[in-house]
Amino acid sequence: MDLQPVHGIPALRADEYLIIGDLHIGIESHLRSKGFHITSRTDDMFDSIIQAADDSASRLIVLGDVKDSVPGSTKQEYREIPMFFERLLDRFDSVDVVRGNHDTNIEEFLPGRVRMRPASGMKIEDVGLAHGHTWPSDDLMRSETLIMAHDHPAIMFRDGVGRQVNEPCWVRGRFRDVHSERYETVPKNFIIVPAFNRMLGGSPVNVIGEPLLGPIMGGDLLDLENAAVHLLDGVNLGKLSGLMITGGNRHRWGRRNIQEPV
Repeated sequence: MDLQPVHGIPALRADEYLIIGDLHIGIESHLRSKGFHITSRTDDMFDSIIQAADDSASRLIVLGDVKDSVPGSTKQEYREIPMFFERLLDRFDSVDVVRGNHDTNIEEFLPGRVRMRPASGMKIEDVGLAHGHTWPSDDLMRSETLIMAHDHPAIMFRDGVGRQVNEPCWVRGRFRDVHSERYETVPKNFIIVPAFNRMLGGSPVNVIGEPLLGPIMGGDLLDLENAAVHLLDGVNLGKLSGLMITGGNRHRWGRRNIQEPV
């Protein structure tokens, strides 16, 4: 299966499939509760999905975190998620959602034609797809390539006066040739997709001492040091090991301190 990032959009094409993750519909309600008055960007995300699909993608896979609130739900989520997916079903022949850690009671929001997949993931041909917050199934780990979301990967750039900027990025590499006590076999390759909702900002993957989240991404199975990092515009930044910086006055995506269900 040919896996190609879409230029300028955090979406991955895989033959007739379009793969995205971390929509976090309803994040504006959370920000408004913090004093930020921001209008909904859900329609903008829909337009970006249609642009990324072009004429070649007929199936859509969402790698979890459709909704933003956890626990509970907001009026914005109840209002926007059903219509958002009805519109997607008008464009795509099929829409699959892999359950993410924010997707409690997500079935209440989704039209019946959307196929829910478990948090342990789904598989298409030789590609496994999971949100990434919990252990993938044994079948997924027999895939050639494992694709995950959840971490909202970004690269932190810091200039000479300490100003910091985060840019969403793709992280693509190989599994280590090490014994796994949990799995008989592991995939050869992995891809970590950036969050589709640009309001999330992204969590830097290149800060020393701050591991990625999730049992696979935060464990020792991935050869992250030699993983390739690409920006959304296709610029290859090289190996992650050559991009590491010391931490500053910052934290990973703040609400991850909330206990998240697995």
